[in-house]
Amino acid sequence: MFRTDNRIYLASQSPRRRELLKQIGVHFDVLMLRSALGREDVREVPLDDETPAAFARRMAEEKSARGSQVVGLRQLIARPVLGADTVVDIDGEIIGKPRDLAQAGEILLRLSGRTHWVHTGVALTVAGCMESRLSSSKVEFAPLTPAVLARYLESGEALDKAGAYGIQGRAGTFISRIEGSYTGIMGLPLFETAELLNWARIKV
Repeated sequence: MFRTDNRIYLASQSPRRRELLKQIGVHFDVLMLRSALGREDVREVPLDDETPAAFARRMAEEKSARGSQVVGLRQLIARPVLGADTVVDIDGEIIGKPRDLAQAGEILLRLSGRTHWVHTGVALTVAGCMESRLSSSKVEFAPLTPAVLARYLESGEALDKAGAYGIQGRAGTFISRIEGSYTGIMGLPLFETAELLNWARIKV
């Protein structure tokens, strides 16, 4: 259906997404969207009555579509563009990345001893056509003591991560149970990503 050279663009600067693509042998170039369009037209704001899951999927689609436009604007080699977005969902409320350590602490206290959801949308745009998928996982946190929380905040891991934690880091010790996709919680669900790549005739 599509003609590609088996290399894609990743419309994300996330090191975790880069690691996961390398894990399954996907060749990619990181597409820096900010320098081209400032990303001001990808408004990461939920619509009225939009669920966290729907928001994550829409953001992935918008980032993939915008990345495809950037490829055209820069006259780059035409390749599939992969976009992704991850949100933490507590009681239907979208929890993004903390702005500072104080807010990170507040988020982690909300997660402590409770169950929440992590939704990751992933989308692939090829030659003007787009397909997308959504991965939703249930995550159970153990209760966090003040000392444990303080040590985690001191590590600096809480910043730049949706929900103020990364399952692949020190916060993995907080998680007593998951139902769903471990890689989806990390930020790129590999099963759904492989489905999209196979749709574009890129074998993994």
